[in-house]
Amino acid sequence: MSQSFLDQLWIARFVILNGLGMTVSISILSIIAGSVLGIFVGLALAYGKWPLRLVVRAYTDIIRGTPVLVLVLASYYISAAAGLDLKPFSAGVLALAIFCSSHVGEIVRGALQAISKGQTEAAKAIGLTFGQTFTSVLWPQAMRQCLPAWVNTAAEMVKASTLLSVIGVAELLLRTQEIISRNFMSLQFYFLAGALYFVVNFAIERFGKYVERKTALPS
Repeated sequence: MSQSFLDQLWIARFVILNGLGMTVSISILSIIAGSVLGIFVGLALAYGKWPLRLVVRAYTDIIRGTPVLVLVLASYYISAAAGLDLKPFSAGVLALAIFCSSHVGEIVRGALQAISKGQTEAAKAIGLTFGQTFTSVLWPQAMRQCLPAWVNTAAEMVKASTLLSVIGVAELLLRTQEIISRNFMSLQFYFLAGALYFVVNFAIERFGKYVERKTALPS
């Protein structure tokens, strides 16, 4: 006699939680690393000298034009061929962080270039270094403009984490497929996986709204 979905869910609860934890870990690490690198990419595109801008522009355009799956496979297999011996988890996070950085870099560039040059000149006039100008004048304004697009990019990283299953990372999708291979309840467990991905992205969206409220200028 076949067991019900709830029975199968109870049996597989730890497998699902393990996969969900892996997905959350991948997403957080790739978003943080990609965002930090993306800020430097955006700075180079907005304020770097032309040789640096040329190199960073090529990096951004190439990465943005490359499918995420290709980046994941390249990160894993090329690193192995180069003797780096990255584990699937590390290679996957690296690929997603690189992809994230190219998008965040463009977001940051656009936000920085939207700020009046007069503010940078005023900061120079009162003796601020570029680092002080960025942290005290430019970044607080740019961050408010970046947040909506950053939330979208972060959500894309969560969805892109499903591609790491092709190199053997046991994230939520791969764990779900393993469960389905045993009980053949594909509709129920894929629906559950979709709901869990929605919860993760909803949490990111709520976090973005929270930061947006905290950084909003008083009306």
